Amino acid sequence: MEKFREKHGDKLRFAVVGGANTALDFILLFLFVNLGVDKILANYFSTGASLIFSFFANKSFTFKNKTGNAKKQFAAFLIVTITGLWVLQPIIIWIVTSALETHISNDSILLFIAKLIATVGSLIWNYLLYSRLVFKKDAK
Repeated sequence: MEKFREKHGDKLRFAVVGGANTALDFILLFLFVNLGVDKILANYFSTGASLIFSFFANKSFTFKNKTGNAKKQFAAFLIVTITGLWVLQPIIIWIVTSALETHISNDSILLFIAKLIATVGSLIWNYLLYSRLVFKKDAK
């Protein structure tokens, strides 16, 4: 069990942080949309707000990273995260909503499905780059 935890603990912690971060992102997205903000702009706001939480939670809890220059890590984190959230997610949301809008008439359900698919895409992108570039473990 210890070997499993050592090998996969960061993935499990990433899932916990990701779940909390995703919940925050979804809540803010739908709040902004219900306030009349365009869905793409609302996505920028919701992902931007959850970005700060994500950095500190992933640095301290997920990857337990206590070394490295925090400013450089934050800069790398921003590049990885912004690319995933503000480039990949809007593209995926646009593709999914465009492809499914003739099949799903409820805009909220359509946006939920598109956001869910976009979140999975950025989740994979983020984990791979956080673990390999941003919070990589020092060789011992």
